[in-house]
Amino acid sequence: MENQQLTPEQMEEKKKEMMQFYEESMPYLDAQYKYEKVLADIDEVRLKRTQIQMQFAMLAQQNPEMEEDEEEYEAPVKPIKEEPKATSNRKLKKS
Repeated sequence: MENQQLTPEQMEEKKKEMMQFYEESMPYLDAQYKYEKVLADIDEVRLKRTQIQMQFAMLAQQNPEMEEDEEEYEAPVKPIKEEPKATSNRKLKKS
């Protein structure tokens, strides 16, 4: 824009136009702020979750028996012993 000299009336008009523009823009800026804030909160929670997963993986890598310990804490499943089948050569008596 060229270096123009504005009269005080023109300056006042420009100020009013600028103020109107900013006031009309506020609802859009507020909506954008809320949107960006929610996105930042989501990213922060994702980062925390990823950090926890990485810490757990590093801990598991340092303690390989940790996974074995976890298996021990699960409810142990005892094998069911099968009853031995009758393999005797006895025969029923005929009456």
